[in-house]
Amino acid sequence: MGLSPQVRDKKDPDIFTIGELSRAFDVTLRTLRFYEDKGLLTPIRRGNTRLYTRRDRGRLRLVLMGKKVGFSLEEIKEMLDLYDLKDGQVTQLNAALGKFNDQIENLIGQKKEIETAIAELTRSRDIVEGMLREKEKANEEE
Repeated sequence: MGLSPQVRDKKDPDIFTIGELSRAFDVTLRTLRFYEDKGLLTPIRRGNTRLYTRRDRGRLRLVLMGKKVGFSLEEIKEMLDLYDLKDGQVTQLNAALGKFNDQIENLIGQKKEIETAIAELTRSRDIVEGMLREKEKANEEE
């Protein structure tokens, strides 16, 4: 789905339509518009057409990665917004490092909880299977 000639004269490798970005990252158009509403993406507007830059593409990649590892959109936005500071990214890197460490601790805790839940379910399943075998055996003997 390309843009009409009046919007974009030739295919610019640094500009993407909403459809191109949607297909490239396997997200819906609604998702991209939602991220725009949240200030995570800032496409160029030409009439009703949204044009995304390489910066938007990179930010989208970071948003999706952040969501995948459990960050909230608010946390992701805070980290992305720090890129705009003019301190050589020291602030951004320190903030990101702190958030990464916190999230690693959260995920380790969740992993332990999941492992405990799996162990408990496995024990319960084994008990129920044993009870079922006994009932089936008793029914066969009748």
